[in-house]
Formats: sequence, structure tokens, C-alpha cells
Amino acid sequence: MNLGPCWLVLLSICLEVWAVPIDRNAAPQETHAPQEDKQEDNVNGRLSKELDLVGHHVRTRLDELKRQEVSRLRMLLKAKLDSTNTQSLQMDHASLLKQFEHLDPHNQNTFEAKDLELLISTATKDLENYDAERHEEFKRYEMLKEHERREYLKGLDQEKREKEERRMEELKEKHRKHPKVNAPGSVAQLREVWEETDGLDPTEFNPKTFFKLHDTNGDGVLDEQELEALFAKELEKVYDPKNEEDDMMEMEEERLRMREHVMKNVDVNQDRLVSLEEFLKSTDKKEFINPKEWDTLDDTKPVFTEAELQRFEAELRTKEEELGRRAESLRQEQDLLKERGKALEAQRKEYQQAVLEMSQRKEKQAVQGQPPTGPNGELQFHQEIQKLEDQGAKAPVEQEVQEAHNNLPAEPPQNLPIHN
Repeated sequence: MNLGPCWLVLLSICLEVWAVPIDRNAAPQETHAPQEDKQEDNVNGRLSKELDLVGHHVRTRLDELKRQEVSRLRMLLKAKLDSTNTQSLQMDHASLLKQFEHLDPHNQNTFEAKDLELLISTATKDLENYDAERHEEFKRYEMLKEHERREYLKGLDQEKREKEERRMEELKEKHRKHPKVNAPGSVAQLREVWEETDGLDPTEFNPKTFFKLHDTNGDGVLDEQELEALFAKELEKVYDPKNEEDDMMEMEEERLRMREHVMKNVDVNQDRLVSLEEFLKSTDKKEFINPKEWDTLDDTKPVFTEAELQRFEAELRTKEEELGRRAESLRQEQDLLKERGKALEAQRKEYQQAVLEMSQRKEKQAVQGQPPTGPNGELQFHQEIQKLEDQGAKAPVEQEVQEAHNNLPAEPPQNLPIHN
């Protein structure tokens, strides 16, 4: 289960809490409870004690983060129920919250030792799943590399194939010729770090001092990153990024194998952290002084079987066929779009030609003194022509008035008789 953003902040605060110096060697009180219950009580008691050392403002912030996380989970639950069309059902948030493993559903308001325990447990599970996913990813990488090698050789003629196979075998042999790799976590490996990295006298090697030197953040434990940093010298013996025969993906897988080996032998409580007490106890074991010889990836059996490779190749072929079908579908869609584009271009040219012909027709009619015509041949009259027609209608009336005026005598008649 992936932790929410609030709880990632919360976890970082908790790690700061752990940096507070406390008495980790205090003997637990004797009880008559079963062993598992006794261990759980000890854990809860220890966590409660550590939380008691936290300042009030930090506890207040932890309580606030928990309430925010509960609110976020309720929203997720509501969205999930809404998507399944169960809005009409009444939700029991307390019961539904039990499916989330990183908080105590019985207390939704304050952050307590139980929450810290569940948070650590869930984070540990997530990290374990992450390691498993890394191993699976590396296996698929190796199968893909072998598949590509075989396909490459198939494409060569016999002479070139034999020559290339010899070259590949020479590179493998060159990669195998490296200095001895010390077993991770052994006294020889740690003394080498003490001498070459820390620059100290190997005869004065002190496990407690070594632990404090490499607890780089000073939190009292060696985490996974601090442990992996201890293997840098051993990995440099086998892998060089400048060499063609050295695969850096294999180097990261080797680093993971080394860290898991140390955790398996040293991390007694399996919290993915190495305390000083666990580290010092591991130096008393026989494996610390006389460990088994460490086998690198080249010395171990392949990470995949031939059957797994065949299934992987079948999966690749299925994916390639699916990609081929999708590519063909996209090609057909592209051809269809091209045809539509051509049709649109032809229509555009037709429209342009029609506009050009109409313009030429109008110009020709204007030169010949004919009234212009529309796109369907109908006559079109300009306002100037309409004005001329209006003037032509008024001309006869004005002419008659003028003629009547012209027929009038020039002077009025003289000596007209006067009637009484």
C-alpha cells in the first residue's frame, strides 16, 4: 500500500524523533504474557517512551497530520463507493478505515505509539515490495538482453556469427578477471573500507568507531543507503563504466544483493535498519571472521531459466504484433486523412476558379456596357443606372412645362377694352 503525502511527512518527523538519545538497552519488565504479546508490549512501550520525549509542538503537528490523513482516506472511500453506485448505502467509516494498514482506525484524532508502529510496518512492507520489483525488473532486463543477442546473431552469416560469438565470449572472460570480492559485512570488507575510504590503520580497526563514522546522519542506525555506500570499493573491483564488458545495470543488482545479504545476517528485528547493538553482535559471529566466499552475478546461476526466456519472447512477439496492428491502423487513418485533404484541396480550387470566372464575366460585361449578371445569370443594376432611369422618367414632364412657357407672348397686350 502506498502511503499518502501527509504520512510521508509524518514518517520523516518520526525519524527525527528516533534521533533523540534514549536508553535502548534498558531491560524490559518481567511479565507472564506470551512471548509474542511480550514483544509487542515492549515495542509499544518503547515507542510510547520515545513519543513522550517529543516536544508539544511536534506532537500537535503529528495529531494534525493524522487528522488530515483520516480525512483524505474518507474522501478516497467516498469516491470509491460513488464509483460503484453505492451512494445510498450508509458508510461506516470506522470499519472501512480498517482496510488501511498504516494507521490505527480506533483512534482518528491523535497520533499514538500504535500509529508509529503501523506506519513503520507498512513502510517496511513497501520497501520490501520495492526490492522485489527491482529484482523482477533486472530479470526482464537480462532476458531482453539475451533475446537481442540471439536475434542479432541470427541475422549474421555463419562466418560472421562465429567471429561475433568469439568476441562476446572474450568480453565475458575479461569481465570475470577481477580482484577478489570480499563478502559484504565481513571483517575483511569493513577493514578495507576503514583503510582505503576512511584512511585509518587497518590494525586499529574498531567496529564501534566504524559504525559511528558511517552513520552519516547521526541518527544512531545504519539505513539502507548508508549500508550500500560501504560496498562501493567492492563494486569497483568488478565494474568500470568505461569498459564495454561491464554492465552498470548488473552493478546495481550486485549492490542490492550485497545489501540484502548484510540485512539478512545483521538486522535481527527486520526493521530494515541496523542499530549499533545489532552491528556489534554481528561482529561476534563466525561468519564475520571466516565468511563464505562471495559469488558475484557471474558466478551464480542465471537469473532466468530457458522456459522463462521463451515465455518472455512469446510476450514480446504478442506485443510486437499488437504494435504492428496499431501502426497499420494509424497508417490507414493517415491515408484517409490525406484523401480527405486532397478532396478539400480540390474543392478549394473549384471555388477559386468559380470566383475567378465570375470576376472575369463582370469585367467583360462592364466593357460592353451590359449590366452585370449574378452567379445564376440574373441581371444586377448599379445605383448609377437606377439614377439615370429616374432622371429619364422626369424628362418628358419638364419638357412640356418648358414648351408651354415658350408659347406665352413676350409682352402683355395693350389698350384692352374696359367693361363697366
